[in-house]
Amino acid sequence: MLAAPFRSAAQTPVDGANESSINPTNESDLVSAVRLQPYIPTIELPSIEADSIERFLPEVRQTIRLVLKLSERRVYVYEGETLKTSYPVAIGRPGWETPTGSYEVIGMLQDPGWTNPFTGEVVPPGPYNPLGDRWIAFWTDGRNYIGFHGTPNPESVGQAASHGCVRMFNEDIRELYEIVGMGTTVVVMN
Repeated sequence: MLAAPFRSAAQTPVDGANESSINPTNESDLVSAVRLQPYIPTIELPSIEADSIERFLPEVRQTIRLVLKLSERRVYVYEGETLKTSYPVAIGRPGWETPTGSYEVIGMLQDPGWTNPFTGEVVPPGPYNPLGDRWIAFWTDGRNYIGFHGTPNPESVGQAASHGCVRMFNEDIRELYEIVGMGTTVVVMN
């Protein structure tokens, strides 16, 4: 059932059409009204010389990818095939190993809060938060997440010390946070 006819200000009446033909009251009138062609304005575009098209195209940035080598406890940042920098990291301890494989950055947070998965205790952002002040997620099982983050315990960097996450010095995670984006490839290998 049609509750109320719709008429857009952009519609142009067809010659000879009366008000009832554009405001249908029954099914056959509705079919007729749908057949009316709405007014579509035209837009005149400027002509562009073929050799000047390049200035309208966005600059394509080389693809950033991260390669985390667990045996070296180091993450390498590549732009294309060029190594740009690397950082020391802490990885998952025995029984809580950092998962290997190819992933993508799926979440990024500044000043994250943290909920202890074992006790439910919530730790707000701040100097005692185990995630530091940056979080870059790349793995999830739907409930838990693994990612790169800072730490209030810098002495753990370089160790197998986490529950699977990749701890970094706070100044390093801040720098990495500015380099990567959502969808950045993360390859984790032994």
